[in-house]
Amino acid sequence: MTDRRLDGRSVLVLVTNYGVEQDELLVPLRELRKDGVDVTVAAVSTDPVQTLQGDKDPGESVGPDVSHEALGAAPHDLLLIPGGTLNADHLRLETAVVDTVRAFAASGRPVAAICHGPWALVEADVLRGKTLTSYPSLRTDITNAGAEAWVDEPVVVEGGYPLITSRTPKDLDDFVTAIRDRLAQV
Repeated sequence: MTDRRLDGRSVLVLVTNYGVEQDELLVPLRELRKDGVDVTVAAVSTDPVQTLQGDKDPGESVGPDVSHEALGAAPHDLLLIPGGTLNADHLRLETAVVDTVRAFAASGRPVAAICHGPWALVEADVLRGKTLTSYPSLRTDITNAGAEAWVDEPVVVEGGYPLITSRTPKDLDDFVTAIRDRLAQV
């Protein structure tokens, strides 16, 4: 737990309505909100988001705050993209998601992605020259997207537009700590 409050900071979380890995959404959501962060969950529609555990078992449902299309230009301090294979595969096909990723990267605002979440970064073509991590099966996609390197580490924080990446739910403590540290600098 951070020793400082993060009141006034805001995070935008992009998900689909089915298939996001439960802990990759709920752990950062709950921890950041406990720290005073205003977290907005955006999904394809405003229908409940059905999370999964291990890409197969139903998890908790979460009510999104807004749809991707209705996001508008509301500023947020950090973009968070959780994984879940189904979630990430569908997310990268959403034009509004890809446009949002590009806008964050172009503006220099931080982007955090875990597990399969970096697929949206691949699709947005914002990985050139970056070093990052992800679920191991994305390594080739990330390399082919122009990343400098893929590394097998719990969390990687990269410069430029700040990029925070992690591998799996096992890395959530490190991932959330890196997000808190970045938000404290905003």
